[in-house]
Formats: sequence, structure tokens, C-alpha cells
Amino acid sequence: MSRHKRDEAMEEDQPKLDISSLIDATFLLLIYFLVTTTIQPREQDVPMTLPAAAPSETPPEIEPKLIKIDASGAIFVGAGAAQIPMDSDPDSRDVPMLFADLKSYSDSAKSASSEPLVQIYVDGGAAQQRVIDVLNALTGVGISKVTFTDLVDP
Repeated sequence: MSRHKRDEAMEEDQPKLDISSLIDATFLLLIYFLVTTTIQPREQDVPMTLPAAAPSETPPEIEPKLIKIDASGAIFVGAGAAQIPMDSDPDSRDVPMLFADLKSYSDSAKSASSEPLVQIYVDGGAAQQRVIDVLNALTGVGISKVTFTDLVDP
């Protein structure tokens, strides 16, 4: 019987780890990171109608608008000598000139009882964020028929 009491005394001498303060510190760090994190705005949902596998035999009722994004991130509307520079600052996520041009194009297409169609040419060196900015502008004005092309003379 005395041997049994000695084993109990030895077990009580073992150190125990109290982790309740570690859990408190972990939750404090979690709250700190949640509060100090900057939340970037979500991209808009882009409901685009992609072209069919085969080209359509009937031409569109309205001339499609061509948007070109070059390697530096500058945005142009039109092709060839008729190119009009729009927004050229690739660091700015806003594209107000393009948005205004697309809005007038969309309004004129809808007044002609036609659905606006946009073709986008993207240079291989262009940042993909710039393409997303253009797609956000298209979604903002309600244009959903979009096709990507590589038929533009750079």
C-alpha cells in the first residue's frame, strides 16, 4: 500500500502544460489580422456570350467595336489609321474614356434595335489585369457579346 502512495506522489510532480494562454494569444492574433487586412473589391461577374465554334453566315446588324490593348497597357478603339487612344495609364484600374465610349456605342446599338458586339485584341505582352479592366467596363455598360481576335494589324 505504501508503494501505491509513492507512485501517486511522483505523478503529481510531473509538469503540466497550460495552453489556455496560447489559445487566447492565437485568437488575438487572428482578430488582429482580420481587422488590419485590406479587402480588395471583387471583380464583377462577367456574363459574356462567347462566339460559336464556326463563324456565323449572317453578318451582324451593327458594326462590331474593336478594342485593342497593347503591350504597355494602353487601350485603343478602332483599327488602322482610325485608332483612337483611350486610357493609357496601365496602373489605373479605372477606364473612364473607354467606359464613356462603350456607353455611347451600347446606347446607339440598342436604339437601332441591335445588340452591341465587341472584339478585343490583346497584345501578348499586355498585363492580364488590363484585360479584366476592359471586361469590367464592358459589363458595366451591359455589353455581353464579346469575342477575342488576333486579326488586327499592330
